[in-house]
Amino acid sequence: MKKLFYLRYIMALCMAGLMVTACDNIDEADRLIYVEPESVDPVDDNGGDDGLEMVRRVVLLEDFTGQRCINCPLGTEIIEQLQEEYGDTAFIAVGIHSGPLGFKGNVRTLGLATDLGDEYYNHWGFEYQPIGLVNRQGGALNYTDWIRAVNTALTQTASLTLDVTATLNGGKLDITVDSRGVNGDTQGKLQLWIVEDGITAMQLMPDGDANADYVHNHVLRAAVNGAWGDDFSLAEGATDSRNYTGFALDEAWNVQRLRVVAFVYNDDGVQQAAVVGVE
Repeated sequence: MKKLFYLRYIMALCMAGLMVTACDNIDEADRLIYVEPESVDPVDDNGGDDGLEMVRRVVLLEDFTGQRCINCPLGTEIIEQLQEEYGDTAFIAVGIHSGPLGFKGNVRTLGLATDLGDEYYNHWGFEYQPIGLVNRQGGALNYTDWIRAVNTALTQTASLTLDVTATLNGGKLDITVDSRGVNGDTQGKLQLWIVEDGITAMQLMPDGDANADYVHNHVLRAAVNGAWGDDFSLAEGATDSRNYTGFALDEAWNVQRLRVVAFVYNDDGVQQAAVVGVE
């Protein structure tokens, strides 16, 4: 609210000074201003209260990045700004190390690129990095366009809710995904990813130097249910619960820094997403 008041105050000063000076306009879509949405009960066509919630759509940013990409840290800075403003429940970022600037490592240097990441990179037909998808809507976006796209996506409502739990069980991961239809029927795919934070590994920087102590976050490690997920169908008002048990974790991963990202997508983009830590 203080930020909104401040912006309104500045605009008022600009209007007052039009006779003597010019005031630069800042496109509202480029501002990091977020208002927590309220949950409301929609009314059905017959005028009755159907008891369902209207919920906002969580935004998923797929950041196609690489350790040999000198501009990729600039994309990371944008993501950090968005995370600081919106937190990690309304906005989820996944770093997909891939493509010609990705690095799969050698005996001396840790690499974060994966065959899975390359499959996604090649599927979308990207030609440079960093490049991103925001809720898989609007096509490929340069990192300079991510703020505008995320601001727009945050205004959309979702057709379902997602509630995810991830539990460590004897060195393997058990995941439960509960969903509920809240606004129309949903057809598509349910995707589960494992990401890891706090990985220290080499990264080329914008000045061309290699930073051996660079900390990589939200790094895509694996897909739990295949590269493209499972078929998913949910009617308005219906519920769905799915269990994925016994997923083997790589010994090189830090379990305490793992998270599970779940999302439902179709040809119209990501319909809803959620992220949860491993318990």
